[in-house]
Amino acid sequence: MMKKNGTFVKEFLLLGFSNYSGLRIPLFMVFLSIYILTITGNILIITVILKDLQLHKPMYFFLTNLSVLEICYTSNIVPNMLSSIFSRSRVISFEGCIVQLFFFGSLGSTECFLLGVMALDRYLAICAPLRYSAIMNNRMCIRLAASSWLSGFIATFAAVILISGLHFCGPNEIQHFFCDLQPVLNLSCTSAHISEALAGTLASIILLCSCLVTIISYFKILTTIIQIPTNTGRQKAFSTCASHLIVVVIFYGAMIFMYVKPSTSHKFSFNKIIAVLYTVVTPLFNPFIYTLRNKDVKQAFFKAVWSMGLLGVRNSMTPNKAPTLHR
Repeated sequence: MMKKNGTFVKEFLLLGFSNYSGLRIPLFMVFLSIYILTITGNILIITVILKDLQLHKPMYFFLTNLSVLEICYTSNIVPNMLSSIFSRSRVISFEGCIVQLFFFGSLGSTECFLLGVMALDRYLAICAPLRYSAIMNNRMCIRLAASSWLSGFIATFAAVILISGLHFCGPNEIQHFFCDLQPVLNLSCTSAHISEALAGTLASIILLCSCLVTIISYFKILTTIIQIPTNTGRQKAFSTCASHLIVVVIFYGAMIFMYVKPSTSHKFSFNKIIAVLYTVVTPLFNPFIYTLRNKDVKQAFFKAVWSMGLLGVRNSMTPNKAPTLHR
């Protein structure tokens, strides 16, 4: 690291919600509850889909990937945030900050790609049902999911490498609850124009292109649904993609607001509220939105609970055998 006046930055201070010190305990309890519900809900979805053979379809395969991603996404940020709120220790090492920034950008980019793939999957299922099975075979699903993960991590790598090479000589206070792009760049002692331009360009391309694919897919889906002659058919077709559309609106709305806009247009306090929406709230919404609006997942869930209940009853009714003594 470059030295300046004998000092250099080895760690950062995440100010987070320090302005709300009087609400420290309520904030901790709220975020802890949301985090537990998020992890539990997504693990439950993964378990139900993997165990029920009727859910071994492309739509639920991508939903499993999304649930895994949400667990990683929220775990990259929330535990450290909870620790800083509870212990009031807001220190994060330079290396830890860069790692957190890398995974935040990579997982966010991957989610954009996955949401686009899921929109394309729904488009093919509704608009081209006769060719759907031939196109969305197991090999294609694996390729699309793997490409989403790989592209997300590759797209972020170059920008984070440039940021890690910047010089930070003080101050070291980050006006956020995690190492986000703009707050970190604002602390650089050297010019960060190249890093900022590259990161902003990549974010804009990923967000806008994946959002465009999603919008076009849903426009064609809605056009097809309108042409379905019966009300029952229209409702069934729309219900399969309505939950996905809700997630897309929340996620893309918050992300585009944060990263496809002038960096000085809003205060950091307001940006924190928006950041909570897509780092804490959205990962919680996904499992509940998909399960509450999806009959197949609900049936699989109740079937799993029912089978576990029956298994418990059978085990309780089985008499214990006396141990056999061997001489």
